Amino acid sequence: MKNKKARNEKIRYNIIIMLVYIIGIILLFQLFNLQIVHGEEYRQTSNTRLTRESTLKAARGDVTDTNGNKLVTTKIGYSLELYKTKMDNQTFNQTILKLVELLEKNGDKCIDNLPIKVKPYEFTIKDEESQKKWKVNNGIDENMTAEEVFNSLKQKYDIQEEDPEKARKIMVVRYETSRNGFGNIKPVTISKNISSLSVNEIREQSSYFPGAGVVTEPVVVYPYGSLASHVLGQVGAISEEEYETRKDTYNINDIIGKTGIEATLEEYLKGQDGIKQLDMAVDGTITGEYITKEAIAGNNVTLTIDANLQKVVEDALKKNVEKIKKGEYGKKYNADGGAVIVMDVNTGEVLALASYPDYEPELYITGITEEKLEEYNKGSNLYNRAITGSYAPGSIFKMVVATAALETKTVTENETVNDIGKYPRGYHPACWYYTQYGYGHGHLNIKQAIQKSCNYFFYEMGYRMGISPVIKYAKIYGLGSKTGIELYGEGNGIVDLEEYCKKQTGQDWQFGDTLSAVIGQSYNEYTPIQIAKYISMIANGGKEVDVTLIKSITDIDGNEINKQEITEKIDKELGNETTKKLTDLDINKNTLEIVRKGMKGVTSESGGTAYYIFSDLGIDIAGKTGSAETSTKGRVNGWFAGFAPYDNPEIAVVVLIENAGAGGNVAPVAKEIIKSYFGTDAKNVKEDTTAIPSTGETR
Repeated sequence: MKNKKARNEKIRYNIIIMLVYIIGIILLFQLFNLQIVHGEEYRQTSNTRLTRESTLKAARGDVTDTNGNKLVTTKIGYSLELYKTKMDNQTFNQTILKLVELLEKNGDKCIDNLPIKVKPYEFTIKDEESQKKWKVNNGIDENMTAEEVFNSLKQKYDIQEEDPEKARKIMVVRYETSRNGFGNIKPVTISKNISSLSVNEIREQSSYFPGAGVVTEPVVVYPYGSLASHVLGQVGAISEEEYETRKDTYNINDIIGKTGIEATLEEYLKGQDGIKQLDMAVDGTITGEYITKEAIAGNNVTLTIDANLQKVVEDALKKNVEKIKKGEYGKKYNADGGAVIVMDVNTGEVLALASYPDYEPELYITGITEEKLEEYNKGSNLYNRAITGSYAPGSIFKMVVATAALETKTVTENETVNDIGKYPRGYHPACWYYTQYGYGHGHLNIKQAIQKSCNYFFYEMGYRMGISPVIKYAKIYGLGSKTGIELYGEGNGIVDLEEYCKKQTGQDWQFGDTLSAVIGQSYNEYTPIQIAKYISMIANGGKEVDVTLIKSITDIDGNEINKQEITEKIDKELGNETTKKLTDLDINKNTLEIVRKGMKGVTSESGGTAYYIFSDLGIDIAGKTGSAETSTKGRVNGWFAGFAPYDNPEIAVVVLIENAGAGGNVAPVAKEIIKSYFGTDAKNVKEDTTAIPSTGETR
């Protein structure tokens, strides 16, 4: 038994040894086959299958109006990327120059972040501190001139081209590759939104442009051009400062919201980029590509803006500015800017918001010219007058004073004050009516004083109650405080008049200051959006409104994001106070009714300051004109603020035009808007343009 067992073990051992030998021979044969027989073939194949990653850009979310019209969306565009390949500097630089010249021939441009110009040599960064910071960040001597820096970079990049302009074309791309961490597996985008002509030529001549690859990318577009430009805002290449704080979620080549809703809702609109794998040969030629991670588009934003109404508003504002400039209301005024807001008086939703002049946000994507930039800067086109500009309100402030007078029982509804023309106290200011006609309005109650915009009546109210109640009720109406609208740059205005006076002049508030303040002058300054909120609360019976531009935000699957979550994030981003619970105003309903009746008289009763404009409208509305003097002699801003319809208010309309001459000159804008909104057809009645507006008093 033992011998048999020993023989079996020996047999198994021999079998194992034989198997080991056989496997070894096979492995040796295969190794010989791989390295000797087919070695060169496999090395060549390996060289053609270098795998590199490329970012698959996600589309930004759409921004639509309340009816679903796309105000901002994306289309598929082409970008040009460069990968690092095994080329010497001279070959690389010449390849870059050929690429740049090909692009320029077809009207395309390279991304140009190099802050140096040639012929003459100068820095495009004008601020000395920023210029110094750029030099330090790039290892450049702080004392170098623009020409010295240029020559230093030429040496660094080994650019042999003598022509400074051609050398700069190469340098622009080389600088972009260096600031982006250019590598053999990380591409750098050197041109965006290139034409199909460039795409086809680069692809056809790929062997002449090693390392160059055309990729498809979403491009932001504005289908309605400049419509609602100050609401929507612009996007642009992320700056170095922005990138430093967002490295974890952004690429140096990304675009980012710069102004407007695009900036405020950047976190929601930005999508999540995907990853694309590229197979490339060692000479930089792309041999294949496939997606390893899909890109996810950003969330879609629905605004409260109505695009059709917005168009009416912008057209009416622009047309009226031109009329004022031409003197169609009796005298020429160089009106140079304005704003209009249409607000739902019950919800605070902004249905239209316009600032004039406007601009074309898409130019900042496709490439804006120096001429257009100069035009925009000269006209302050990017300045959002509707939310940032603070202006003396003039006579549209008189409803605040009337509210204060009634609430403090300074005056009753039927009590009259006799306007004799010149007020006998203080510095003896005259009513605008006296300045124009030589006599006063006579006996007026508070409703009639609003209707006829009698300065004398409100001087008397200021004398009786002082400035404190006026400031109190201005604050109750929300004047002098941000509304919380979801845009950067909202102004506060000035409502703490006594404090501001002390700070500005070093002197205490005087009675003469009160006389000026109660007719909307002195230090009073408010934004048009604040005025719209104030008028809305008069219209709706004293209910506070939550001013908003955002209807909803939905993700890619159509799920709506919680509005409170959105509001809290935006308030934090904008530095607003935590959203407070809305409460009704602490104002007597009868007080508001008296004020509203006075405003109705402005537009619907003979003697009202805007009666000749609105008498043929077809529906009853309430309103108030205002002519506010500025610090520049002879320059008077015009206001109209009102709501419609009178009996069941739906919208508040606020119009401001800088240097309009008088409030009556801007009221036609509101008329056009109200006609459009309610579909009314006014009779063909010629407006009275013979009245001569006074620039010496506010009404």
